[in-house]
Amino acid sequence: MLYHLLLPFGPCCSDVFFDSSALSTSLDIGLSNWSFLYVTVSLYTMTKSSAILFILLFSLLFKLEEMRVALVLVVVLIAGGLFMFTYKSTQFNTQGFMLVLCASFLGGVRWTLTQILMQKAELGLQNPIDIMFHLQPLMFLVLFPLFAVFEGLPLSISERLFHFHEAGVTFCMVGKLLLGGILAFGLGFSEFLLVSRTSSLTLSIAGIFKEICVLFLATHLLGDHLSLLNWLGFAVCLSGISLHVILKAVNSRGEKTLNLHKETYSEPDLELLLHHAEHGEEEDVGTLQ
Repeated sequence: MLYHLLLPFGPCCSDVFFDSSALSTSLDIGLSNWSFLYVTVSLYTMTKSSAILFILLFSLLFKLEEMRVALVLVVVLIAGGLFMFTYKSTQFNTQGFMLVLCASFLGGVRWTLTQILMQKAELGLQNPIDIMFHLQPLMFLVLFPLFAVFEGLPLSISERLFHFHEAGVTFCMVGKLLLGGILAFGLGFSEFLLVSRTSSLTLSIAGIFKEICVLFLATHLLGDHLSLLNWLGFAVCLSGISLHVILKAVNSRGEKTLNLHKETYSEPDLELLLHHAEHGEEEDVGTLQ
């Protein structure tokens, strides 16, 4: 793991990891929300699924993964699917697409650093509440200036909040904001819990199921239009993600089997070595006598 290489440098690396993780997380959330001004939920969901592509790139960069033919196939499938479901889309927007793509890149950085922090036993951040307690203040400091610049003035003169004429409309808006905040907190808590208690494999499987559900709801409830080529491209992208998940499962099972065999043969080998050592000591005592 990368943190084993950085462990000798002491607490400074942990602070850098915290700052980088908070910065990437806040920008990931900010750019994702900003993109909804330009793209539909369907296009957002499809493009955001490419985050696993950036996770693979960072894994190769930090030598967490070895270059293999299957890994290259995964990258080609995800990149090809990303091109297919954005090609000649009737609801495609270049600015929104670039915002979501940047958010996917930052999401790869975010989850790589978060996994390193939560798996570092010296920090004691296995509990999701602990990692959120340390990250949320830094995220607020990053997002609040952006909020003040881009949304401060329109929000201050909005008739739904500060310059309201009907209290019911204001209460409805505040309720929606609170509900969105609670759902966002629950989503973040569950993601951190999955990373700390299970692995990135489980998070990838849950992510695939979530994306399918979001696309189904977007097409049936919000009226998003997707062509056959868009759906085919998303299927190709999902096949690449599924192949990556299967490869991870096979490698994990192989490592567990290898460790089990090592534990099985370690005890007899140890007894044999002790037997030879005792036999040698007896021969040395006999020679001295």
